[in-house]
Amino acid sequence: MKKLILTAAALVLSAGVAAAETVRMGTEGAYPPYNFIDDNGQVAGFERELGDKLCEMEGLTCTWVTNDWDSIIPNLLSGNYDTIMAGMSITDERKQSIDFTQAYYPPAASAYLSLTPDADLKGGVVAAQTGTIQAAHVAETGATLAEYATLDDTIAAVKNGEADAVFADKDALKPFAGTDGFEFVGEDVSLGDGIGIGLRKSDTALKDKFNDGITKMKADGSLNKLLVKYFGADSMTFKN
Repeated sequence: MKKLILTAAALVLSAGVAAAETVRMGTEGAYPPYNFIDDNGQVAGFERELGDKLCEMEGLTCTWVTNDWDSIIPNLLSGNYDTIMAGMSITDERKQSIDFTQAYYPPAASAYLSLTPDADLKGGVVAAQTGTIQAAHVAETGATLAEYATLDDTIAAVKNGEADAVFADKDALKPFAGTDGFEFVGEDVSLGDGIGIGLRKSDTALKDKFNDGITKMKADGSLNKLLVKYFGADSMTFKN
């Protein structure tokens, strides 16, 4: 009987450990090519492929959860998922509430996109996604900030005449440039310290696992290959 009890306890402990190794990856699902929902209703894109690879390397089982951008940090802190992989730039402000791995996407350019070559970027209305570093930057430029829930909404705002331009990650805007009269205007702006995986500050072991995987992928060049695959031959990459 004692042996049976010990065996049962061991099984419970094993199940607990296995459950702890299942990581819920939180993303937006509306920011291509970083993350988006494909025709099969599944999370896809650069961060899905990278996240799955990191979990495989570190012996973790990953599931993916989508969440609106404007509440993505509160829902991480509430325990609705364990990580954020959603094109989230590493900033000092965000570090006050959550932690980050090292960057898996280098510090890159943000840019303005407009239907008008001479759009007023300093005194006009500029659309940006709510809660982004781009929105914070626009608020400091003197332009009137118009915030929207998704990137697609910011593009629609310019089309509808609600805004003179949209300001966002340049790589996210590239698919729109050259279509429907959209073009890049003004100068690119460098913001943040790159993009990393967001985690609760208490999840130090999980952070170490992901950092280990990112370090290995930087060293063997496989992370750079993914960057080129999703963002093109002229994309920012890491030096080996």
